[in-house]
Amino acid sequence: MRLGAPRDVKVDWRGSLLPPVAKRHADPPPRWHWWFSRAETTVPYVLLAVPTLLSALRADQTTAHRLTTLAIAAGAAGWLVLTTLVPSARVREHGAFAALTFAGIVSFGSVLEARETYFLIFMVHGFFAAMRMRPVAAAILGVAITSLLINTVANGGPIHALATAPAIWVTLVVVQTAGIGGGGAVFAAVGRESAERKRMLDQLAAAEAENRGLQRQLLTQAREAGVLDERQRLSEEIHDTLAQGFTGIITQLEAAAQAQDDPAEWRRHLDTATALARENLTAARRSVHALRPEPLEAATLPDALAEVARLWSERTGVPAGFTATGTPVPLHPELEATLLRITQEALSNVAKHARAGRAGLTLSYMGDEVSLDVRDDGVGFGPDDPAPGEGGFGLPGMRSRVQRLAGTLHVESEPGGGTAISVNLPAVPAATLDGIENEGASA
Repeated sequence: MRLGAPRDVKVDWRGSLLPPVAKRHADPPPRWHWWFSRAETTVPYVLLAVPTLLSALRADQTTAHRLTTLAIAAGAAGWLVLTTLVPSARVREHGAFAALTFAGIVSFGSVLEARETYFLIFMVHGFFAAMRMRPVAAAILGVAITSLLINTVANGGPIHALATAPAIWVTLVVVQTAGIGGGGAVFAAVGRESAERKRMLDQLAAAEAENRGLQRQLLTQAREAGVLDERQRLSEEIHDTLAQGFTGIITQLEAAAQAQDDPAEWRRHLDTATALARENLTAARRSVHALRPEPLEAATLPDALAEVARLWSERTGVPAGFTATGTPVPLHPELEATLLRITQEALSNVAKHARAGRAGLTLSYMGDEVSLDVRDDGVGFGPDDPAPGEGGFGLPGMRSRVQRLAGTLHVESEPGGGTAISVNLPAVPAATLDGIENEGASA
């Protein structure tokens, strides 16, 4: 996620005692900034017009003196136009241009004040022009120069004033500079804080908009992942129930066909096939309704696995022992269903591939972990041989189920030495996860 101010917003007041006149290509400025910008553009002309009018109304001046003063005032007005209205805001904010503007203001103002004391009013604008300069040291120096001129020009000029009463004029300039410069610094700090706050709000708004987009994207991806995961779950469920059931039915029917001369054996295989078909139908209905596997509906996990081993032994004729160690605890339904399906798949692989004389199952409760071991003494397979069920949903399906629950699956086998499958899963109690789900639902 990217955090940053919009590219068209530029804030740089670090070298000035006043905020910029205007922001280019930015959002509408605050109302106080609008009023400040208008005042800063208009006030200089007012400060020049008032003393010019007062000077023109004096009756004790000669016509030549009056016309000369008006000409100089017109030059000052022209300078204001050239420095406040003609250039762009970016040019006006440049340090060198601000210094040039200041020099023209104090020059015209000093000449006019020397002719008419009224123009001390116009010299006040020199303070604002000085505070535009950068760096801050230059702005403070400009305020000091304006203070010295505005106070001494009408009293014989800076040199004469400092020569006759240096302590008075120096003290006055220092105090005035500190007061005006300090006020400008405070104003600039408030402006910088306001601009920084706006910049942060712009960043937060941009981040919030981006987060909303990311959230929509994540929700879409989650839905797609959920669809794919559900498809995988259904394919594994169908393989672990219907496919295995049909395999058992076909096996029993083939055995019944070979035992036609023995009515009792024929009937036994036919009854077994019928029972498998009924179990398959029930499992199919429960898969459609996404319920827990039937053996876990009315039994604990150890009892269900023991029953699966017993039924498998009856169908295949291969003895299968079951052992449970540790203290059995109810686990989350998904964990128990996974262990049951892996047991069924592992025994199915033994029946189809191992040619084993015996199989064994061990379910171990070990505190925060539960493990399942399925062993047989069959033909096994070597490291270069394909593992039984690798071409279908056998071992890949087991691994997928285990990895989905943050568990591990290990397979050990060697030619003639049988096969051992070991599964380790986190033993998440059913009550704990139910509580978490209830909290999530209530939230």
